[in-house]
Parts: sequence; C-alpha cells; structure tokens
Amino acid sequence: MTQINIEVNSEANTRRISMVESCFGTSGQPLGVPGRVLVGEGVLTKMCRKKRKARQFFLFNDILVYGNIVINKKKYNKQHIIPLEEVKLQNLDDDAQSCNGWLIKTASKSFAVFAATNIEKKEWMAHITKCIEDLLRKSGKKAVEEHAAVWVPDGDASTCMHCRKTQFTFVNRRHHCRKCGAVVCGPCSSKRYLLPSQSSKPLRVCLHCYEELTSAQKQTANDHNIRNNADTSGEEDTDDEDEANKTVESHDLPKFYE
Repeated sequence: MTQINIEVNSEANTRRISMVESCFGTSGQPLGVPGRVLVGEGVLTKMCRKKRKARQFFLFNDILVYGNIVINKKKYNKQHIIPLEEVKLQNLDDDAQSCNGWLIKTASKSFAVFAATNIEKKEWMAHITKCIEDLLRKSGKKAVEEHAAVWVPDGDASTCMHCRKTQFTFVNRRHHCRKCGAVVCGPCSSKRYLLPSQSSKPLRVCLHCYEELTSAQKQTANDHNIRNNADTSGEEDTDDEDEANKTVESHDLPKFYE
C-alpha cells in the first residue's frame, strides 16, 4: 500500500487540507473532497508578466494549487487550481540570469517557476511527476498533448518581436500573442482567433500566428468541405498579476508528507 493510499482517510491529511482552506478563506474554493491528499507545500518563485513573484504552492494528488502570499503561512488570496492530468513539466537549464527552474505547462496557461535550491527543484519535479503518472494510470486517460505558450516576460522585449521596429513606451503598450507568447505591439497583434483550450472567446494573436492559424483552418475546411462560423467579438483576457505582493522575508523548506 502506497503512502498516498494510507493518507487518504487520515486525520492528519484532513487537518492539513482544512488549514489550507482556512488560509485562503472566502477567496478560495473548497479543497476537501473524498480521496484527495495534500502531498506537499512550499514557496516557489513564479515568473509573472512583469517580474518574478513569490507564490505559495500546494501539491495534491490530483490538483496543483497556488496563490498570492498576503501573510506568510497564514493568509493567501488569488487562488488558482490546476488539474494535474493537464500538466506537463519541462526542465529549464540554468543560465546567468536564473537557475533551479522548470515550466508548468497546461492547455490553458503555461509559466515558469523557480525553487531556492537545486535539491528543492528535484523534489518538486519528482513529486509532481509521480502524482501525474499515478493519476493518469488510475484514470486511464492520456496526457494532454497541446499546451499554451509560455509568455515572454515584458522586460525581455524593448521592441516588438514581430515587426522589430516599434519601441515600447507608455503610449506603445506591450501585448502578448496567446498562441506563441511573443511580446508584440498593437498593430502586430490586431487580430483575434478562437483558441478553445484557452478561452471560449477569440483571443489576441500576432499576425504571424493569425496567418498560420487561418491557413490551417482554410486547409481543413477545404479538406472536409465545411464552413467555420466562429465568433470574433471576444474581449482580451485581463492580467491579474499586477496586484501588490508581500515579500517573503525568510525562506522555508518545502514540506512533502511522506
């Protein structure tokens, strides 16, 4: 019998999950469901649109939850829940600017996270990978093959990555292509396209991706003799990463309940 199976009905597991729920308060969703186990928790640095920010992560045997740190170990908000069956991990090699990082990729959103040490990185990746493998094996489902692009951070692009001409200023704002993740100017991302895995509404895409997507769509329509009537009136997703974030003054090791 595995440790997770033993933990399913334990009082300690129930108490841990209840504590996580209380830390999110009314801003979070209920997490205590039958069969769910809290596998581990800790702080990781998440690459957000403008800069890196500390986020509290909770690994369950079926979901990955993270949120903004308001008061360390006591209060979190902006809860995000990611089903593990949709997750794919991708290692990031260390470079001069960053180390101990990897990508968390899903069909709707992908982003980079960084651990404080290489040991912690290996622990996180190993536990997440095992949970994903166990979940897929039990459900009989196949791993998701298509994942959302990782957004290029705003600070990595001073000019449009499409036209290579437009300089970004307070007037010329940065935009992200939802298909490839590139930072582009307004004119180079004036098109929208329906990406069902990310949203029910058409999203902003760069001209290059729009041409590729529409060409593929026309080819499919020709091959199957069908017509496409997708709505193109959707609004752009809002960016919720600009909120004030409290600094985590001290680093605590992640806890994995084995």
